[in-house]
Amino acid sequence: MSLESQFVDLFGTNALVWGLVGGLVIAGMNLLGACLVFVWPDPSEPELDGLLGFAAGVMLSASYTSLILPGIELAGGSLVPVVVGFGLGVLLLDQADEWVPHVHVFVTGRTREEGRGDDARVASVLLFIVAITLHNMPEGLAVGVGLGSAALDPTATVDGQSALGNAISLMFAIGIQNIPEGFAVSVAAVNAGLGKRFYAAFAGIRAGLVEIPLALFGALAVSVAAPILPYAMGFAAGGMLFVISDEIVPETHARGNERVATLGTMVGVLVMLSLDVALG
Repeated sequence: MSLESQFVDLFGTNALVWGLVGGLVIAGMNLLGACLVFVWPDPSEPELDGLLGFAAGVMLSASYTSLILPGIELAGGSLVPVVVGFGLGVLLLDQADEWVPHVHVFVTGRTREEGRGDDARVASVLLFIVAITLHNMPEGLAVGVGLGSAALDPTATVDGQSALGNAISLMFAIGIQNIPEGFAVSVAAVNAGLGKRFYAAFAGIRAGLVEIPLALFGALAVSVAAPILPYAMGFAAGGMLFVISDEIVPETHARGNERVATLGTMVGVLVMLSLDVALG
C-alpha cells in the first residue's frame, strides 16, 4: 500500500483534517528539536558557538531551498513577488533591531551599556523568536496549501507525480528542517541562562501557535492563500538572512571560536542541502 493510500485511509479526504495533520507534524518536529537540549545539558562556549553556527547554516540553506526558490517557482518564475517580500522582511528586522537591544544580550547572557537588566534580555529573546517565527509562518502556509490542493482531487498528478505525494513530501521536508531550528532556539536559550524545560516547551508551543493555524488556513483557502505565498516566502527569507548576517554570525565570531562556528555553519548548510535532495 502506498504512502498516499495510507494517508487517505487514516485521515479521509477532508481538507481541514489534512491541514491540521500537516500543522501538527511540522510543529511537533519543532518541539522534538527543542527538546534535544535535554540530552546535551551543559555545552561549553566553543560548542555553543559551533551549534549556533550550525543553526545559521541550516537557516541560510533553508532560506534558499525552502523559501526563495519555491517562492519563485510558485510565482511562475517571476522574481518580483519574492523580491518585494524579501525587502519587507529585511526592513522589518532592521526596524526591530532599532526597537530592542541586540540579540547579543540573549545569545551571550552578558549585558551591554545600551541594554541592561531583565527587560533588555526579554526584548532580545523576542527579537530572536520573531526571526524564527518569520521562517515558520510561510512554511505552515505552504504545507496547508499543498495538502488543501491535493484534497480537492486526491488522485490528481502534477508532472506525472501524485499531488498528494508531493504535499506529504513537503510536509516531512519542512518538519525535518524544523528539528535543528528548534534545537538552535533552545541552545540560544541555554546561553542566556533560561530554564531548559520551560523554553523547550515554549519553543514547541510557539511553533504550534504559528504553523498549525496557518496550515489550516492554507488548506481551507487554497485560492486565497496560494497567491500570497511567494511574497510570504520572500518576506521570511529576508528576515532570516538579516538576522543571520547582522546578529548570529558576528556573535559566534566574537569570542575566539570563529573557526568552530564557521565549520558549524558549513555542516548546517550541508545537512539542509542533503535533506532537500533526499526529500525532493
